[in-house]
Amino acid sequence: MRNKLSYIFVGLTLSASLLASCGQQKHKGGRTDTYSSGVISFASDESFSPIIEEEKQVFESIYTKATVNPIYTNELDAINMLLKEKVCLAITSRNFKDKELKNLQDRRFMPRAIKIAYDGLALIVNKENTDTCISVNDIKRILNGQARNWSDIYKGSKRGEILLVFDNKKSSAVHFAEDSILGGKPITNKNVAATNKTADVIEYVEHTPNAIGIIGSNWLNDKRDSTNLTFNKNIKIMSVSKVPKATPANSWKPYQYYIYNGNYPLIRTIYALLNDPINALPWGFANFIASPKGQMIILKSGLLPVQGNITIRNVNVTE
Repeated sequence: MRNKLSYIFVGLTLSASLLASCGQQKHKGGRTDTYSSGVISFASDESFSPIIEEEKQVFESIYTKATVNPIYTNELDAINMLLKEKVCLAITSRNFKDKELKNLQDRRFMPRAIKIAYDGLALIVNKENTDTCISVNDIKRILNGQARNWSDIYKGSKRGEILLVFDNKKSSAVHFAEDSILGGKPITNKNVAATNKTADVIEYVEHTPNAIGIIGSNWLNDKRDSTNLTFNKNIKIMSVSKVPKATPANSWKPYQYYIYNGNYPLIRTIYALLNDPINALPWGFANFIASPKGQMIILKSGLLPVQGNITIRNVNVTE
């Protein structure tokens, strides 16, 4: 007998818009870039690199006189580069803090934050792991050291210690864990470690049966599947619940639809933070990401766009 699978697709309807441009001129500090031409570097949390690379490729194919060079680093260093005027654009998972805004405004800058996407912070485990439902409360217990072994969450489990791995100790994922899950408190579990980049987290989990990796959901999708319903088959994605006792019925994976309707609890907003006094190429690229073409790239990447009219369709697939 053939099995029927019911999937929910997230669609996006966007209206057309144009990027403005201005004439080539030399500004104070030697910059010659305009809204749609020139060469600039900008900073981004490394976890967003799959999205940024796609946005960069399309932007530069349209605006052939423009080159935007990403500097992939951790979120903290990206924002510090912006505050120190080493870059005029940073892609992060948080807005400016009040003291950061005041610092820039006191120096007569006019910083701006543009929301560009929503993503889910995903928990990944080894493909042989059968314990794949977890509550936000249990994640908190792991982070603060109250739960150190798999048996502390799943009675009878013989997987031993829980090894929790982040992409970078100063990354957006660590900031979210401390700020949104632990309520502003630091991570205290000694079995929590960090690699240098997201790809290393995935590789570590692939080879470590008792590990949990925490990464941005834009790294999960199988690029061969345009529906965004297929995740990397070398790992398993944990379903996360808002209630204390996680079950398959009350836990959700970071699909676009569950980010859209709020069922998935670990949702982040991705921002383009700008501090560009001449409103040139950093503004052009940031506004392109927020434009219809840029938001369609966000949609196809598996994340949720900020702009546009979202349409939901139920689709039955026969296998």
